[in-house]
Amino acid sequence: MNRYLQAAQEIAGQAGHIVLDEFPKPRQIEYKAEVDIVTSADRRSEAFIVEQLATLFPQHSVVAEEGSGTERDSEFVWYVDPLDGTTNFAHSYPFFGVSMALVQGSDIVVGVVHDPIRGETFSAALGEGAWLNQKQISVSQTEELRESLLSTGFPTQKRHKSHNVAYFHRFTNSSHGVRRDGSAALDLCYVACGRFDGFWEFNLKRWDVAAGTLIVREAGGAVTDLNGVPYHLGGEAIVATNKRIHAEVCRFFAEVDAETASVKIS
Repeated sequence: MNRYLQAAQEIAGQAGHIVLDEFPKPRQIEYKAEVDIVTSADRRSEAFIVEQLATLFPQHSVVAEEGSGTERDSEFVWYVDPLDGTTNFAHSYPFFGVSMALVQGSDIVVGVVHDPIRGETFSAALGEGAWLNQKQISVSQTEELRESLLSTGFPTQKRHKSHNVAYFHRFTNSSHGVRRDGSAALDLCYVACGRFDGFWEFNLKRWDVAAGTLIVREAGGAVTDLNGVPYHLGGEAIVATNKRIHAEVCRFFAEVDAETASVKIS
């Protein structure tokens, strides 16, 4: 996997330069949905990444957020988010990144998330550990939820139907706090390197989480659904932790669900 990993690192880094070039410019914003936006930075970054992947790996499929990828009959599929954290970018909030992952069959085999603002590149290859730039990383040693710092996100569509506020409230009162930074790819990487002890979110796309999922797992963490079942790309919910607090986190989800159900019944 080394040549795939090296290629992804180089491409993501160059795409990051494109994003940074767009950052100080006046925003050109389009709406894909009511509050789901896309900018010229998304489009320029994606065009570059897709072109590079097509040149280097012409037989591979590419699935990219803005739709410029190419589906092929291949066991290798690249999932590309050219600018994860577009809303942050559009508001000059400096928390966003470029995310790329290579999936072979049902396995995520390469993952890269590049943060151009901080010059940080998180990466992993299946079975080879996780890295931040040139340093190997691992999840935190925090043993209890009450000592943990967590992160989450909220949907851009059908937000009035999201139950995440109930989980957010419970975890905020049961931990050191919950952050909402607006980039699932970077949130996952922050779990991998120990800046966060856990992360959860709902209805994310494969390009949002594929790279981060591998990076967390290779850093020693756990990535599952709300019930502790190993997460598979396309799942409705994702929960990533340092593994030590995972059972406790999943138990909290179950308790909130039970409380919510009892309120509805009564």
